[in-house]
Amino acid sequence: MYKSTLAIAVAAGVLAQTAGAAGFIEDSKATVSARTLYFNNDYKDSTTHDQRETAQGFKFDYLSGFTEGTVGFGVDAQVLTGIHLDGGRGYRTGGSISPSDTDGSASDTWTRFNANAKARFSKTEVHVGSGLQPVLPILVSNDGRLLPQTFQGTTITSKEIDNVTLTAGQLDRGTGRFSSNDTALSVAGGTEASKFRYAGGDWKVTKDLTLQYYFANLEDFYNQNFLGAVHVLPISDNQSFKTDLRYFHSTSDGKNGDVGYRFNNNGGYAKEAGEVDNNTWSAIFTYTLGGSSFLLGHQQVSDNGGMVYLNQGNVTGNGSNEGAGGASVYLFTDSMINAFVRAGENTTFGQYSYDFAKLGVPGLKASVAYLRGDDIKYAGTGSTRDSEWERDARIDYVIQSGALKGFGTTLRHASYRGFGNDTDQTRVLFNYTYAFF
Repeated sequence: MYKSTLAIAVAAGVLAQTAGAAGFIEDSKATVSARTLYFNNDYKDSTTHDQRETAQGFKFDYLSGFTEGTVGFGVDAQVLTGIHLDGGRGYRTGGSISPSDTDGSASDTWTRFNANAKARFSKTEVHVGSGLQPVLPILVSNDGRLLPQTFQGTTITSKEIDNVTLTAGQLDRGTGRFSSNDTALSVAGGTEASKFRYAGGDWKVTKDLTLQYYFANLEDFYNQNFLGAVHVLPISDNQSFKTDLRYFHSTSDGKNGDVGYRFNNNGGYAKEAGEVDNNTWSAIFTYTLGGSSFLLGHQQVSDNGGMVYLNQGNVTGNGSNEGAGGASVYLFTDSMINAFVRAGENTTFGQYSYDFAKLGVPGLKASVAYLRGDDIKYAGTGSTRDSEWERDARIDYVIQSGALKGFGTTLRHASYRGFGNDTDQTRVLFNYTYAFF
């Protein structure tokens, strides 16, 4: 990663000197974001050590504009730094928000540099580099802890057709949310894959209806098709009803199932050991009335194996597996602790959210959610079906004015009961972003 980003940085310097043209400098943006995170995993199983850590993260982003001309060129640069503040002696096993040194203790600091070259033609943009953070149905960059997960490769986004956004890309490497080193791409339980390719698009059929289709391939692991539909029905000025439908069809590719190319099916059952064979669908319905939102939904994972998605946790990079773990999936059930994606799992969930702006307190929001998964097929249980549940609560407040405008505080708490360790988890975050220009 370092060689490629260095080359892009050198090219950016040359480009900036010759850009002189309006756009490259005038449309530039530079921000620095600070995030403080306290993380506490309270395991109810006494055989597993609790985890308690506090760390400080900084993220500097520079986004240039584009040079003038038929094809405009630009560059993005990013520096991410983490500082370990406290691990709570005796309360750190393998790390949870910071990488580990060779002796298992937390690294004092860790830093990584990302850079992307970019080009724009008409309404089409190409980005090439190591700071890519896609948020797509078939790949969601994880930003749930101190620093964001990033990827290296090429992405293309086009809006040449009215109301249609098309995107495609190829990714080669990924850097975990608390790591300085990139790793190859893989799935849970697998080793290394060389390429992740995807293509798809969103079609805004009407102002209230959006249809989606995406295809993804992780070489020698899986092929995945996604279909989605989102419809918002306006009822009145302060009422609406939203329907969100999602369907994933995932199958084996290439060497999948061979030694080194096995998917652990999220630690659960698989009809064919190590192979990808899954259909997952979910339906989410949200009724909004004033500041209140009531959400109900259901999700079904097919019996033959668990839901598959990119997961770097089992891949070693540059000699150590430090901070590569942590992945997101485009499902409402991807919660604080659990994802509810095991073979056969039927999950029913609900959430209540309130925006206190309706009571004259803008910036204050709160939500509570409950998810229960049943009928889980688990390796070694024969015909027995298992279950699990999670309860989440969240409060967010962002200061709206004054010297601390934009300073945000988040308190999250979750309780999980099911497979492995029954866990209570608490996160406290402080966020602030300052824009230089």
